[in-house]
Amino acid sequence: MNDKVSSWDFTMANYDAVWGFVVQFGLLLLFLLLGNVLRRKIPLFRNCLVPSALLGGTVLLIVNFICKQFDFFVVDNRLMQVITYHCLAIGFAAMSLKTEKATHKTNKAQVVEFGALQGGSYMLQAFVGLGITLILFLLTKNGDKVISYICGLILPLAFGQGPGNALSWDINFTNTPATQFAGNGSFGLSLASIGFVVASVFGILYINIHKKRGDLIVRNDRPVDAIVDQTNPTGTEIPDNESVDKFTIQAGFVALAYALSFGFMFLLGKLSAFTNSIAWGFNFLWASLAAMLIKFVVKKLRKTELMHREYINNYQMDRISGFAFDLMIVAGVAAIEINDIKNYILPIVILSLVGTVITYAYIRFVAKECFKGFEHEFFLMSFGTMTGTASNGMILMKEIDPGLRTPTSSLYILSNFPAMVMIAPLLFLLGFASKSLTNAVIAFAIFFVLWAVYTVYLFRRRIFKKKYQDKPTEVWKEEE
Repeated sequence: MNDKVSSWDFTMANYDAVWGFVVQFGLLLLFLLLGNVLRRKIPLFRNCLVPSALLGGTVLLIVNFICKQFDFFVVDNRLMQVITYHCLAIGFAAMSLKTEKATHKTNKAQVVEFGALQGGSYMLQAFVGLGITLILFLLTKNGDKVISYICGLILPLAFGQGPGNALSWDINFTNTPATQFAGNGSFGLSLASIGFVVASVFGILYINIHKKRGDLIVRNDRPVDAIVDQTNPTGTEIPDNESVDKFTIQAGFVALAYALSFGFMFLLGKLSAFTNSIAWGFNFLWASLAAMLIKFVVKKLRKTELMHREYINNYQMDRISGFAFDLMIVAGVAAIEINDIKNYILPIVILSLVGTVITYAYIRFVAKECFKGFEHEFFLMSFGTMTGTASNGMILMKEIDPGLRTPTSSLYILSNFPAMVMIAPLLFLLGFASKSLTNAVIAFAIFFVLWAVYTVYLFRRRIFKKKYQDKPTEVWKEEE
């Protein structure tokens, strides 16, 4: 007896199977273009450096909300959340595959201090955010609308890491009954969207205020090097006229990194309930580690001459990560469900305001203490990164240092590993803190202690009144 294969066609009768993803993906790109038009044509958005992706996502969110009033659904929220989740990991994988090198001589102590600042900022946002919602929980636990004790812990994820990780752990907390939380992803995405606005608006205000005070020098006397894709700058890269396009090769490396990370997450998920709880929420971390492993293997193959060409192209990896992060922002904003955040307006407002103030103050004090000579460039890079993304930080920093004359960008590149080590306790305590109110209080105490340790290290010279060999110096000096 012959099995009959069920027939299907490409008409609207099979919309979900054939057209659903393509239409949603197309919406993201179309509204990204619209956001770019708005940014170019409206001076307020352009002068405040508001990302085009954020504008596009906001317009798509508004359009979807209006259409819902007439029972017409434009956006598939679940698919948008899936895209946000995966784009975070893809972007991190592409960034980690790059073979970047520092372009300035850097002070080793300042590399560690940059990492300690990022660790301290995360811990500060974590214990303050968690403290706020612990208090709100105690005030509302006997009422009709209980504010979850755990939602404040999303602040460092939303401000420090953007929509992808904020969404992931929002969903994890929602699926943990003990938290009494129902953010459904929208809480984290809302905080992350506010973070982008904070990075842009407060960054520009900072630049304008310090320009008027006369204590900020715009180092624009050196032209910015044009960013071009040199197909074969060293004569060792694969050319564009191969049978496989060079960009396809880059995408293949990213896919390999993500495939390895999926395999690792799958194995972690099978080991125990605890490892399963930390496996899937850190897809970006495992993707980064897998990409570093691939980069290490490629380097060894090149050194042993088993591989004769350079296959990884930094410029195109930048394009992949930029594309992934743009999609992540548009999809993340569009995926916000207004009904899911109506009961969380108060904590969102408080966390956003307090998170902005403490992040601003902490980074400002550290910049003045440890990075004399380029404290403004360092502040803008760090503040933009710790409220938005690294792209926001780089854009703000380039407003006053377009030629990258200060070592800020080099320090950021070199500080990735120490920063990852210092942030790790936060990431691995997320699941623990969500299990019970007691665990959340313990996590609060740990975050506070870690913040204190990192801060003491950053201000060690002032605190202990001791002369260190690694004393901060003006590593950047004006050229004669």
